[in-house]
Amino acid sequence: MSIQRLGERVAGARIAPGVAAAALFLVVIALAVLAPTVLTSGDPLTADPLAAQLEPSSRHWFGTDHLGRDVFTRVVHGARYSLSIGVLATALAVLVGTALGLASGVARGLLDELITRFLDVVSSFPDLLLALVLISFTGPGTANLVVALGIASVPRFARVVRAQTLVVRESGYVEQARTFGLTRATLIRRHILPHAVAQVPILATIGLGTAILGAAGLSFLGMGPQPPAPEWGAMLSEGRNYLRNAWWIAVLPGVAVTATVIAVSSLGRHWQRHYDGRPRI
Repeated sequence: MSIQRLGERVAGARIAPGVAAAALFLVVIALAVLAPTVLTSGDPLTADPLAAQLEPSSRHWFGTDHLGRDVFTRVVHGARYSLSIGVLATALAVLVGTALGLASGVARGLLDELITRFLDVVSSFPDLLLALVLISFTGPGTANLVVALGIASVPRFARVVRAQTLVVRESGYVEQARTFGLTRATLIRRHILPHAVAQVPILATIGLGTAILGAAGLSFLGMGPQPPAPEWGAMLSEGRNYLRNAWWIAVLPGVAVTATVIAVSSLGRHWQRHYDGRPRI
């Protein structure tokens, strides 16, 4: 019986092939972000009009665009733009959302009401629409895109942290800690905050995929890094006019966006199932 149980545990610990493939793909993407020259030695901005719109081949894996720039090189270097925007926007949302959720759950009263109403207002708009409205006031650019996407994603983190804070602050061990004379700041730092943010890393992993997709969508509309920056969404925008004659200019950057979002979301969902104790699907 013990051998059978051990076998069941080992089988349960195995990682699904899809999750393993997603992790491997993200390793390649991380390499493209940190050291793109390992994957390609070309310059993403170097144009060669004589080599414009060449089909994918052994020399140009993803073909060339309308200016003769190597699409594979641009996709590799573009990972740094797209991933950086997604990570920074998610980090901003996590920091602001955690602060608001913790303050709302601990303070209650008027402050809790004000924060809750603010989150309701922000949540009433779709993330992408709210980010688009904010950028229309601040203007296009990488920094403004990060802030807009971050603010739009704040409510999903703030609500989770607030709900967990309300549960933890009424728990027995927190009440016992109060009887020991611990200050409010110590209670929050040692006992409430660590438990209130337990699910935040999982939400951040899932939200990262949404942020990357949102960054690509807004960049497609011209709200992100401006040409000739090799950002995936901007590359899609540039290549849409050549779909009939040179489909690879737009399709392959789109594949990069889609694959990255799927890989990040797969890892996030896998992590969430593991946290919830649900069986692997």
